[in-house]
Amino acid sequence: MSSKRALRRPLWVALPVAVLAAVPGQSTAQAGPPPAAVTGSARLPAIPLGEFSNALLPDGVDDDHGVKLGGIGSDLFPAGRPGEFWTVTDRGPNGQITVDGGKRRTFPVPAFDPALVKIRVSGGRVSVVDARPITTPSGKAVTGLPNQRGRDEAPYTYDARRPLSYDPDGLDTEGVVRAADGSFWLADEYGPSLVHVSASGRVLARHVPKGLGLTGTGYPVVESLPGLLRKRAVNRGFEGLALLPDGDLVAAVQSPLAHPDATAGKASRNGRLLRFSPARGAVTAEYAYRFDPVGEVDPGEDDTSELKISSVVAVGRDRLLVEERTDKAARLHRVDLGGRWNILGSRWDDPATSPALEQSAGRAPVLPKRLVVDLRGIAGVPGKIEGVAVGGRRTLTLVNDNDFGMTDGPDAFDDQGRLVDSGVPTTVVTVRLRTAAW
Repeated sequence: MSSKRALRRPLWVALPVAVLAAVPGQSTAQAGPPPAAVTGSARLPAIPLGEFSNALLPDGVDDDHGVKLGGIGSDLFPAGRPGEFWTVTDRGPNGQITVDGGKRRTFPVPAFDPALVKIRVSGGRVSVVDARPITTPSGKAVTGLPNQRGRDEAPYTYDARRPLSYDPDGLDTEGVVRAADGSFWLADEYGPSLVHVSASGRVLARHVPKGLGLTGTGYPVVESLPGLLRKRAVNRGFEGLALLPDGDLVAAVQSPLAHPDATAGKASRNGRLLRFSPARGAVTAEYAYRFDPVGEVDPGEDDTSELKISSVVAVGRDRLLVEERTDKAARLHRVDLGGRWNILGSRWDDPATSPALEQSAGRAPVLPKRLVVDLRGIAGVPGKIEGVAVGGRRTLTLVNDNDFGMTDGPDAFDDQGRLVDSGVPTTVVTVRLRTAAW
């Protein structure tokens, strides 16, 4: 079924929501005029997840357990018209429940198919104007389930009682850009991988790290990424994805690699960005990115492993905005990519180097960066911002990931197996900077 045909049926496309008052920003970090202010805010209405999914792939979801459409805040990419953006859901509603002292990853709607979602922001309303399921070339849903036993978390039902099957086609999509030819590129956390999909959402190829050994997929898999990426921390693969003016992609690993081991990765502040040429089907550059101390990003937080890169946005030929965050705070930095900072093929790219890049406190050639804005000090900006888009040199559009209203623990669902919604809405805000920043 085509997306246009599917979208004539649902009632949720044009549901209104109340206009939210724009709240002037306040900075707690400095005196004088605030560095930025929220000039607009809008919410996505409550759309039953089963209704949304079944409009795209009929009869795919038989029970959504009361979950509403969410998770579209994984990324944000301008769709051409003012106020319109392409977004992508992540792998779907999921949580964690502790059983016998161990955490189990739950998937209450295991048949959920990640989707490309085009939204329109007007006043205080976010409307879905187009949606395209991500499928294999045969039209089969890819799902959001983990791929490989022993490498990915084991999936369970919503109550953590029954194990679910792994799905080698499954994707945890977190970043989206649209190429000049109308196709899309997605960043995936599982592989991590870069996924090329057609304009209609069918997977054309999935680029994964060398040696990953992913088999049984319904689409082509290409081992074109550095094998070292297999050491991504669990659920911390590619999160941000940028499209440079020349057509190259820049993918950000969400957190430092678990290299040489998980302990080193959790303590590290050195992340990695990779430049990928779609024309060559290969990584052409790699950069080291150093996070700020966690207490500077999120005062009161002392766990370095809470730092993440959730968005990277091109603002010039070789210039990016990089969002580093915790769940409660976020800052945007500007970085300039240049040949002198390229570590691809250097000792820092060699798995045998000791101490590794992730263990280096000051010797690795990390990208210089400049703080553009601290979102924590701006009233009206929600938590867990994962999608960032730019307009001109002073305007940002931000969207949060509301996790489909999911929370962790056994109380996430009531006695009838219906979601106890967190009450956190998907919110799109517009932020106006006081001065041009890129």
